[in-house]
Amino acid sequence: MEYILNTNQLREYAPQLKAGDRVILSGTVYTSRDAAHKRITQYMENGKTLPYDLKDAVIYYAGPTPAPEHLAIGSCGPTTSSRMDVFAPDFLDKGVVAMVGKGERNSAVCDAIVRNKAVYLCAIGGAGALASKCITACEVIAFEDLGCESVKRLNFDKFPLTVAIDCSGGNIFER
Repeated sequence: MEYILNTNQLREYAPQLKAGDRVILSGTVYTSRDAAHKRITQYMENGKTLPYDLKDAVIYYAGPTPAPEHLAIGSCGPTTSSRMDVFAPDFLDKGVVAMVGKGERNSAVCDAIVRNKAVYLCAIGGAGALASKCITACEVIAFEDLGCESVKRLNFDKFPLTVAIDCSGGNIFER
């Protein structure tokens, strides 16, 4: 099945999405990788204001390259998601509705996806230059000192993804 969705529809549609479905996604997405996840976790532990609201947020595990003059962003392919597995259950419990990346997730993340009725979406690895054509805006919103790993607010425009783990526990990596 194929769904054309905006990020603000993911919470509503998550129960319908099944592992293997295609999602053409538009809307606001936040980049965050290892270093940013670590800082956001420290902010949560210390009661500091987060750089973005985790409630219904979509996180893209990516560290985009600088934008050439004619584009909103440089190459922006997915990072291996398992590197964020130590953080993901807590982020999901705090309201994250979807994560975008590549590769398998551990059982704790899979359980948290089901528990929170969230979804894990995979982007095509090795196609960062092509992916950048589906991103129309990019703004650094936190941790600029982390360079490519800073937290950025992106605008996806018809970004092609595959449902890898659905909120019922379906998992393309277990087929």
